[in-house]
This record gives sequence, structure tokens and C-alpha cells, in this order.
Amino acid sequence: MDEPLSLPLAAPPRRRGRLAAHGWLLARRCSQLAILALFLAGPLAGVWIVKGNLAYSLTLDALPLTDPYVLLQSLLAGHAPEAIALTGAAIVAAFYFLVGGRAYCAWVCPLNMVTDFAGWLRGRLGIRGGAHLGRQTRYWVLAMTLLLAATTGTVAWEQVNPVSMLHRGLIFGVGAAWTIVLAVFLFDLFVSARGWCGHLCPVGAFYSLLGRKSPLRVSATRRAACDDCMDCFAVCPEPQVIRPALKGEASGAGPLIDSPNCLNCGRCIDVCDRDVFTFTVRTPFRRDPQ
Repeated sequence: MDEPLSLPLAAPPRRRGRLAAHGWLLARRCSQLAILALFLAGPLAGVWIVKGNLAYSLTLDALPLTDPYVLLQSLLAGHAPEAIALTGAAIVAAFYFLVGGRAYCAWVCPLNMVTDFAGWLRGRLGIRGGAHLGRQTRYWVLAMTLLLAATTGTVAWEQVNPVSMLHRGLIFGVGAAWTIVLAVFLFDLFVSARGWCGHLCPVGAFYSLLGRKSPLRVSATRRAACDDCMDCFAVCPEPQVIRPALKGEASGAGPLIDSPNCLNCGRCIDVCDRDVFTFTVRTPFRRDPQ
């Protein structure tokens, strides 16, 4: 293996071609950039396919999409949302329940590109160690944002949400918004590897709960073929989710990656020369293979 385990993006291929070993990563980047372009096309180029932002948007003046996390904060703050906002939240919640909540983090969130770059650069610079943060911390942060909304009567988190700040910075140019985005980048680079997305972000925490029982999952269907190269652990943003599915056969654990913190990003599928991993669909009527 050519790269250190702390590198989240690229354990270079050993036998498969470079393009094949980065297929899902490239697909994610295309998805993130395309969604970002749709939101920016209106204010920057006057092409209003999508109006709004990731908190609330209207596509083609017909399809409402509302972030259910933002809507929940709004409800706790005592605001009465319009029916169209409730409809938009129901659509988004149903979608992420089906495909896996943290697919939002891997396929939609533009800040993921910033934190991935910080992780890649951290590996290139050989930066080791850093602050230790429990992965449950993000759920405490999530609880605090909801409590803050209930006690202040405002959707206070959205004023400092780095994702919202990134959108504002791209639209309005240089300003205070970029300070928060830069702080996240520097935090991941120098303080804690994958610190923001993997340990602190309440948005990711919320979506992990939303998609906890998602039918779309990555599964180590050919785990017997694993040669312990560790490439999947090297590229996975949440490597703790892999071991039960990959190494749990002795304890009777199935090959399904069942953790809600799996991003369904497909990077483990990309880098595995033995084709151990694949996307699968589980149903309530089928027992997962052991």
C-alpha cells in the first residue's frame, strides 16, 4: 500500500487502472459540483433552474425541497412553516431514508470537497496525530443546535453552518463566510484528521439518524476474498464501520455495513482489487447473508 492510513482519499491502485480505482470518487465530485452549479447558476448567471439553497429550494418553480434538519430547528424555534416547506421536507426525508442519510455528506454537501482536500493534504504533508474527539461528539453538537433553536426562538445554527457559509461566500465573494470555511479546513488539516465531518458536524449526525434503516447499503459480499491489504480502511472517511462487516464472520456478523455513519460513498468499492465490496439493497423480508 503506497499511502498512509490517515489519507482519506487515495490509496493508489495496485492492479486495477487509476480511473477504475477512482470511479465512485469521480462520480461523487461530479454530483457535488453539478448540484452546486445548479444553485449558483441563478444568482451568478441568471439561469434560474433552482431557486434557493440547500436549506430550502424550488426546482423549475415546481419541486420544493426542504432540509428536514432546518425544518426541525424552525419548528423548535416556534415558527409555523408553510405547507410547501413541509412537503419539501417530506420529499427529502423520504429520499435519504431510502438511499442512506449520510449519502448527503458524500454526494451533495459541497463542504465535503474542502474537508477531503484537507485530509489529502494532511496525508501528503505527513501530519500525524492531533486532538482526539469521540465520534459521538457530533450527536451532542446536534442536540445542542436543537436546544439552541428551542431556547432562542431562532434557527441559530444556520448563521454559522459552514455549508451555508460556503454558499454565501461563492455568491457574495470575499467576506466573513470564508472565515468559517477556512477554519474548518485548518481544523481538519492541523488539529484533527476528518475532525469536522467525522466527529463534529451536526448535519451529518442528523442525516445518519434519518437513514439509519436505509435499504441501500455497501456490503462485503466477497469478504472471504479479502487479502488484508487495508486499502479500504485507508480511504474510508469512517473506517470503524468496515471491520464488523469485513472481519465479523467469526462472531456471526453479516457482511452488510449496517452503521448509520457509512456515507455510501463507494470508495471501498473503488480501491478493492478483490471486489470484496458492492452496493446491495436489503429488504425487511430477506435475511442478510452470513
